[in-house]
Amino acid sequence: MKVLALSRFMAVACVACLASAVHAEVSLPNIFGDHMVLQQQQQNKIWGRASSGQEVTVSIDDQVKTTEADADGDWSVMIDPLPVGGPYQLTVEADNKIVIDDVLVGEVWICSGQSNMEWRINNSNDPDLVKAAANYPEIRMINFPNTGSQEPIWTHDDSNWMVCSPDTVGEFSAVGYFFGRQLYNTLGVPIGLINNAWGGSAADAWINRELLESNDDYKPTMDRWRAMESEYETLAAKADLDQNQTKRKNDLTRQMTGNQRPANIYNGVLKSHLGYGIQGAIWYQGESNASRAYQYRDLFPMMIQNWRDEWGEGDFPFYWVQLADFRAEKSEPADSDWAELREAQTMTMDRLPNTGQAVIIDVGEGKDIHPRNKLVPGQRLARWALAKVYGLDLAYQSPTYVGMEKGEGSIILSFEHVDGGWRPFDVNEPIGFTIAGEDGKFVPAEARILDDKLSIEVSSEQVKNPVAVRYAWADNPVCNMFDMVGLPLTPFRTDDWAGVTAESK
Repeated sequence: MKVLALSRFMAVACVACLASAVHAEVSLPNIFGDHMVLQQQQQNKIWGRASSGQEVTVSIDDQVKTTEADADGDWSVMIDPLPVGGPYQLTVEADNKIVIDDVLVGEVWICSGQSNMEWRINNSNDPDLVKAAANYPEIRMINFPNTGSQEPIWTHDDSNWMVCSPDTVGEFSAVGYFFGRQLYNTLGVPIGLINNAWGGSAADAWINRELLESNDDYKPTMDRWRAMESEYETLAAKADLDQNQTKRKNDLTRQMTGNQRPANIYNGVLKSHLGYGIQGAIWYQGESNASRAYQYRDLFPMMIQNWRDEWGEGDFPFYWVQLADFRAEKSEPADSDWAELREAQTMTMDRLPNTGQAVIIDVGEGKDIHPRNKLVPGQRLARWALAKVYGLDLAYQSPTYVGMEKGEGSIILSFEHVDGGWRPFDVNEPIGFTIAGEDGKFVPAEARILDDKLSIEVSSEQVKNPVAVRYAWADNPVCNMFDMVGLPLTPFRTDDWAGVTAESK
């Protein structure tokens, strides 16, 4: 692949940074700063840059760690676990001295994804009430900027840790805040929330490019990007461009620095804090990959595994929000790329350990891809963390389809995680099921809860010999099945017939 003009510029800038680091004062990336939170019960990596060969000393509490910057000026140390609480003072010293004040030790979570994770408290339900009650000085938050690059960005100096208050919480991720607030109120330990979400971003942009380049399954995707990159290189090299060429170059420039290009956010945002001590990650994304939902079955697990491999903290918890209901309701069953993306998200729980999904098929708005209710997603994510990470006896997983049995003109479905039994919303009858025979044509179905209070029988007079059932299989399904805790039934299908995105790459 040709070296792009933009990438060449970034590479030169990076080399310049490294060269200056050889004769530089000791420095830290912006993830280390006043009001930061360190993860409890584990070692935490502290890293930075200094002069080549310079001795660097890191001190906190009664610990003193010493190391030497390598030939490129990079250095790192591991500090031992610290007692929960604080505040502590972190000192980094070489020829110069950096003092970081008000450091707490508690639980640290990454809040990531696209716009529904990025969505601020100020734009969510009841922002005035939420902000008025946001007096949580032991909840700390940091927002990372939207920066796309094929070269790693080391620090974002305009991003700083904030102490949660009515004045600061409004510009933070609403899902992230509600998740963190629930953890704080339940656990009573300091909470650190790192928001690096970028609206409209594709999962491809969050992955190390080498992984995508080395996997033939993503060759069509990568070929498209290489073609655009080559076109940009050609236009960037020309001295004189006509009006159409200038417009095209400007469009390609946005693509080259945007949130869809493979590895752009991985390098431009994630790399600046990848390796910082965390407990886990919460994620809300998928809208931008819905047209390639079948590909997402592998792409999403690849991204999670990539993060885990490079973070160096093992299979840390990774919990996500399934796509909400969106777009117009349809009167008849139809194919849906959003339903297929939800299915890909659900499949990921079987692909990787220590993962979980918050179902919000009841929270969306047909007219708005950004539901204003961010409290429910945050709380449902918190259920996963509180139950699986912190050991509380709580319901956490939405009811899930596990199997079917053919009856006389019907199909009987079995489920797990139906805490307390079923509670259909609004009316007593289950709503949202469709059924099909061997012709693959789905029709609305009748459903009833059987005497065991868990199984559901589905049938239709239009289908005498049914072979498949679907539930909530639509962009914006009309459905009403919840368990007694209030967790909605996970959308599902019993068939594996090819969907509308099966051939998309």
